[in-house]
Amino acid sequence: MMVMTAKVDIKKTVIILAAVVGVILALILLFGGSGSATASAPAASNNDSRVKFLTDFGWTVNASPTQSSQVRIPEKQSELYERYNALQKSQGYDLTQYAGKTVMRYVYKVTNFPGATDPVYATLLVYKNQIIGGDITNTAAKGVVQGFKMQNTQQANPSEPTSPTEATAPTT
Repeated sequence: MMVMTAKVDIKKTVIILAAVVGVILALILLFGGSGSATASAPAASNNDSRVKFLTDFGWTVNASPTQSSQVRIPEKQSELYERYNALQKSQGYDLTQYAGKTVMRYVYKVTNFPGATDPVYATLLVYKNQIIGGDITNTAAKGVVQGFKMQNTQQANPSEPTSPTEATAPTT
């Protein structure tokens, strides 16, 4: 019968464990850790970053928001909420995970909406300095609510009225 013994150096073991924990924490901080969409959501920590977000989609907006307020994402989902969230999902956002939470709502006047005769507004929903959703709303009588991306028909021929599909533009 053979008996083997091993001498374990407690100092080295503690140092190695601390290093492993440090690497794991660094990876969690680097990649967000929660797996939620917020980790990859665009930053919106200040007005300039919110305006830049809209500008990156091709929109020209007034530099100051026309409105900013706190809004609560409903916990109970209505038909209207479902239609609006369908628009958000088509843009890669999902408000479901924010149900019951209070978020900031920033509204900017859009100055370059093709063919607009009435005001058009860009709305951004921001939670913990991250954009979690929003829309572009044409307030004309036959205006539509659409996602941030300019519709191809708007870019190709601004003189023609546009009509996004029901999937991307819920009616209000």
